[in-house]
Amino acid sequence: MHGCDSSQRENALDHALNAIMVLAPTNSHGRRLRKRYGKLRSHLFTFLEHPDAPPDNNASERELRPTATYRKVTGGFRSKWGADLFAGVRSVVGTAARQGKNAYQAICAVLTGQSVIQTG
Repeated sequence: MHGCDSSQRENALDHALNAIMVLAPTNSHGRRLRKRYGKLRSHLFTFLEHPDAPPDNNASERELRPTATYRKVTGGFRSKWGADLFAGVRSVVGTAARQGKNAYQAICAVLTGQSVIQTG
């Protein structure tokens, strides 16, 4: 596929996926995975159509890791508002960090009604 244009790559990948999808898995895990890929098939190669979209969700997993660690260390949140506040602060701080902004300034901006999301 080296040297092919993107539509040729997509067609080749679609053809290869067709060959995989006709296989009949022999165990429950394989059947579950095949069913899942069948449902999500139209979205599997989004990163080819949109080069700015990553081919994996590693960044999302990294964003969630501090929350999972906090939950394990503390035994979880004691109230819904506490969990919501933690999630909100993590979101603001994470967005600010990706845009090269200071966490304190980003929190102050949100508390005064400003946005930390860059437009444009």
